[in-house]
Amino acid sequence: MLASRACSLIGKRAISTSICVRAHGHGIAKTEDFSLPCYIDRRDIPLPPVDYARNLTSGQKALKEKEKASWAALSVDEKLELYHIKFHETFAEMNRGSNEWKTIIGGVFFFVGFTAFIVIWQRKYVFGPVPHTLSEEWIAMQTKRMLDMRVNPIQGFSSKWDYEKNEWKK
Repeated sequence: MLASRACSLIGKRAISTSICVRAHGHGIAKTEDFSLPCYIDRRDIPLPPVDYARNLTSGQKALKEKEKASWAALSVDEKLELYHIKFHETFAEMNRGSNEWKTIIGGVFFFVGFTAFIVIWQRKYVFGPVPHTLSEEWIAMQTKRMLDMRVNPIQGFSSKWDYEKNEWKK
């Protein structure tokens, strides 16, 4: 009853998704078309299918017009800016080391420590005491009893015991 009253107060129009899009997106939301080629810096693909800078400023457009003439007239800074219109990073910048390994090692140590904490907690609070059947005396008595009973004498446990010398066969 309360839900139907709330829905009648809000109205059907307020629940519409078009309201949400208009409120947050101020119109139609811009989406990326993933069917078009995209730019990516990779050493194994040195020439990406599209330029890095898609929308050129007026200075970059003037530089592109100047590029059509002799390159001897261009300064080193202009050549570098032309390079950065086409490519985002140089090979030296792509090959530059990063500190990501520190994050990975830190994450590994965190999860190993967390796992060790869980194991210690389980041994202390979850698992009971070790059963008496795992003590050295119990295992020795059990082995003696199995030998006295001659358990599996052809190919098993008792076949490896020398009953005359009272020791294990070599």
